[in-house]
Amino acid sequence: MQRKASAVWKGGLKDGKGSISAPGGVLNNTPYSFTTRFENSPGTNPEELIAAAHAACFSMALSAQLGGANLTPESINTSITLTMEKLDSGWTITASHIDVVGKVPGADAATFQKYAEAAEKGCPVSKVLNAKITMNAKLA
Repeated sequence: MQRKASAVWKGGLKDGKGSISAPGGVLNNTPYSFTTRFENSPGTNPEELIAAAHAACFSMALSAQLGGANLTPESINTSITLTMEKLDSGWTITASHIDVVGKVPGADAATFQKYAEAAEKGCPVSKVLNAKITMNAKLA
C-alpha cells in the first residue's frame, strides 16, 4: 500500500507561499505559509497535518486493539499536541502527546489503559515519529 501527497512552494521562506494536495481530495491546493507554520496565522502547516494524522491513526489502532478483546468502542476522542523546538540542528518535532477519552461499554480503566498503550506502540504514525510520545488515556 502506498499513499501520496504533494506540495508546491513559490518564493522565499518568509514571503513565499505554498499549497498542499493529495489525491483523496480533502487537501486540494490547500495553502500554507511561513506565518501559518511559525506565527499562528490562520491556515494549515505540516506539523498540524502530522498531529491530525497521528490522532486519526491512533484512534483506529485503539479501536482495533479493543476489537481484538471483543470490546466495541462507542467513541474514541483523540487530541494530539505536537511540540516543535528549535534545537542546534534546527527546528525539530520533539514530542507528541496523546489525550484520549474513550466510551467503551464493558471496559474498565485498567483495560482501556492497556489497550491504549498497545495502540500507541502499534500505530504506524507513532512508529514513524522520532519524538517522545506521551499519553493520557481515560474512559468517559
